[in-house]
Amino acid sequence: MMTTLSVFVLAGMLILTCLEIIEAQSIGVCYGRNGNNLPSAQDVVNLYKANDITNMRVYDPIPETLTALKESNIGIILDVPNENLQALTDPQAATDWVNANIMSYSSNVKFKYISVGNEISPGNVAKAKFAPFLLPALQNVQQAITTFHLQDQVKVTTSIETGMLTSTYPPSHSVFRNDAISFIKPIIEFLKQNQSPLLANIYPYYGYKANPDRIPLPYALFTQQKPDPSGYQNLFDAMLDAVYYAVEKAGGDNIEIVVAESGWPSDGGGVGVSMDNAATYYRNLISHVKSTSGTIHKPGKAIETYLFAMFDENVKIGGETEKHFGVFYPDKTQKYNLTF
Repeated sequence: MMTTLSVFVLAGMLILTCLEIIEAQSIGVCYGRNGNNLPSAQDVVNLYKANDITNMRVYDPIPETLTALKESNIGIILDVPNENLQALTDPQAATDWVNANIMSYSSNVKFKYISVGNEISPGNVAKAKFAPFLLPALQNVQQAITTFHLQDQVKVTTSIETGMLTSTYPPSHSVFRNDAISFIKPIIEFLKQNQSPLLANIYPYYGYKANPDRIPLPYALFTQQKPDPSGYQNLFDAMLDAVYYAVEKAGGDNIEIVVAESGWPSDGGGVGVSMDNAATYYRNLISHVKSTSGTIHKPGKAIETYLFAMFDENVKIGGETEKHFGVFYPDKTQKYNLTF
């Protein structure tokens, strides 16, 4: 016979479990600011709240944005821009950065992760110059977070691109490239020691764009009906599992992967680029990552994922498609009528 206390304990466990599932299933959207026609930071935060978007990635610590986020209960990834990494190899500079951008707001802004650098790799021509600074910057920011007693609230990590991997098909064969392994292994060890996830930017669009003759469009858009020979029914899961396998082979057992960016352009020309394809991708991505189906390698696991991006960014550097990843127009209207 179940006692009243047992009922309360079970009820409490059930409530806690439900809260954990809701948190795990939440969708985030990246707030890029490379536009000259975007709403104010306060209007952006209000737009997130009005659309039940519970997580945000912010690429630089702008006081206007952090102030607008106060009391919003929106979970935040805050980036340390690549250009700041060399300065943060000085422990005092890292402490000052954390004090100014995290500690000053931590009582009423919900920081989840600090992404120290974005897509840094020795093999990335544009970003290789930052590679020597990443690990010491991570260590110094972590030390500052610990000094301020925020280590249980905020996890220090970095964000990688899938271009660091090789032998990615089938995903179980995936490893880090030879030119990246000595760079990434100490970072993976750092994440293990601090029980932090690894952030990964995962774009089936770019995989499809690079190999449209070999990768079917439905496979990239989650609409393929049958699995491929390796058992995968969509490219997103295959790419995510490839990261998991490579991280594990580099010593990162039990490190969680958070998908810190994923999106599809609606305009700008090129293979696979259209409003219809972008709408299909975002709708199916949201549905997929909020389910508990997980991936072949990580079954039954919801996938914390951040859509890229909140707005089209009309001054974004790069090809024309780079300006058309928004799920909202700058006038705050939705492109695709998504339910977050």
